Amino acid sequence: MTDVTQRLGEVLRDGDRVGTRYERTLAHPPEKVWRALTESDHLRHWFPADIIGERRAGAEVRFRFWPEAVERADAELAEAGIDTEDPELPGRILTWEPPRLFEFRWDDEHLLFEIVPEGTGSRLLCTVWFGTPGPHGISGTAAGYHVCLDELVESLDTGSAGVVDRERVIALEGRYAEVIG
Repeated sequence: MTDVTQRLGEVLRDGDRVGTRYERTLAHPPEKVWRALTESDHLRHWFPADIIGERRAGAEVRFRFWPEAVERADAELAEAGIDTEDPELPGRILTWEPPRLFEFRWDDEHLLFEIVPEGTGSRLLCTVWFGTPGPHGISGTAAGYHVCLDELVESLDTGSAGVVDRERVIALEGRYAEVIG
């Protein structure tokens, strides 16, 4: 895999709000990317939580962390105030326009996924407006989304995602700390 720290997400600022916009070029049609973004069987490979509830605009949902995500990050989750015995956060689906727009609030974060057809593949734009910083700060959250999206690409390309390399995450956190400030 190439050095992922070279293609960081674009830092966004709107008053006091900070976010990032990530872009990934995918060799898969929008319908396949949509399923990977929205279906539990696919989310498990790249996203730390399942979406529990009806998938439609305006629906109240819950984000329940996968057991393996809790095992990997139990100390960080506990430090962030998440009950590791019942690891759920509230959410709401804001936009549901298959297979092109998926927007939701996850606790106090706001995420927008845009899928743009490109030839036989797709371009994925993911915009994240950060909420309350976690234990690793905003740079840690930015690095976390970066890694999740890389795992999404790997999952789409190979059918599963690999083990997260902690040194790679630390390098990304450092790079995001430099650009976010």
